[in-house]
This record gives sequence, C-alpha cells and structure tokens, in this order.
Amino acid sequence: MIELLIKGGLSYLVGSVVASLLIGRLRGVDIRTLGSGNAGATNAMRTLGGKVALVIFVIDLVKGWIATGAIAPWMPSASLAATPEVAAWSFPVCGLAVMLGHVYPLWYGFRGGKGMATLLGCALGINAWLAVPMLITWIAAVMLLGFVSLASILASAALAIALATTHAGTALVSYGVLALIFITFTHRANIVRMRAGTESRARRLWLFGTRRGQA
Repeated sequence: MIELLIKGGLSYLVGSVVASLLIGRLRGVDIRTLGSGNAGATNAMRTLGGKVALVIFVIDLVKGWIATGAIAPWMPSASLAATPEVAAWSFPVCGLAVMLGHVYPLWYGFRGGKGMATLLGCALGINAWLAVPMLITWIAAVMLLGFVSLASILASAALAIALATTHAGTALVSYGVLALIFITFTHRANIVRMRAGTESRARRLWLFGTRRGQA
C-alpha cells in the first residue's frame, strides 16, 4: 500500500504542473481568465496561438506518460514494495492521480484543465497502441459532429472499450471506466451547453485551421 501511496503522490505532483498556467504566467496572463476559462490546449490555441497550444498539449501529454510509463512500473525498495496483486493497481492509481493533479493542481489553487491530453499520455504509457482508437475516435467526432468536448468524451470511451475488449485485466479495465467517468465529469458544463444548444461548434475539418470550438 505504501508503494501505491508514493507513486500516486508523485503522479499527482507531476500532474499539478499545468503547462497552460505556467506558460501563461510567463506571458503575464492567466489563461483561466481568457476564452472559455479552461486551462487546456484548445483554449490556449484560441487565446495564445497554435504554437503555444502545441507546446502545452505536448507537455500535458508527457505528464500522463511519465505517470504510467515511468512512475507506475518503477520498482521501489523491498521495504516499500506492495504485493504483486496490489502492485497491479499502480497503473490505475498513477493514471488517475496525474489526471487529478492536472484538473485540481496543487500549485494553482486546485483549478486546472480537463485532463484529456493527460489521459492520452497515460494511454501511451500503458501501451502505445491504446492511443490509436482514442485518436481515431476524437478526430472522427470533431470532423463529423463538431464538438471538441463530445469528441473528448467519446475518445475516453474508446479507451475504456479497448481495455475491456483486449482483456487487459481488472485493474486496467477499472482505470478505463473511471477515466471515462472523470473526463465526462470535467466536461459537465459542456454537456449542459450541448443540451441547451449553446455549445460552440467547430466546423468540419477543424484540425486544418477552421473555426475552433469551445473546450
């Protein structure tokens, strides 16, 4: 159990380094006061520009990879090590902790982003192939439906389905389900706006530089 606490704590601290807030402060702005108010790459693209948004996206993605690709498989000393059955939950614990850090960052008043880029990084850290259904689903949803927020939720669902259908084990399947619930929760305001018909909708081929949606 100590092993999971240490790994989870480290992952949360990594997640708390929110790139959009850090870069925004270096530029003298708080991105949470701009655009949609979300501390994520999509809002950064709209308010700070594409190049800055790309850097933010990569950093947020790398955070997720560090949590599941480096911290989760790390083997602590024998005195701290958990039993194999408990250690199997390292990936879910680290994956959820880094997302919690990103959404509720310790360094920024517990108000961060929505966690999608970080979730993609977590998937890459677990198994790079898991990112494939996520990316395909996200791109298709944005191009066909126009809602970035809905695309993020559907991409999270694609991860959960991929983990379940590949018989990844109880721990990882549980992570997929919990991640889907968490991403849906962080996009709850977007869901309300979609139901009300007030959510900003991206045009088709959004990825190629047309109008951006709110996220």
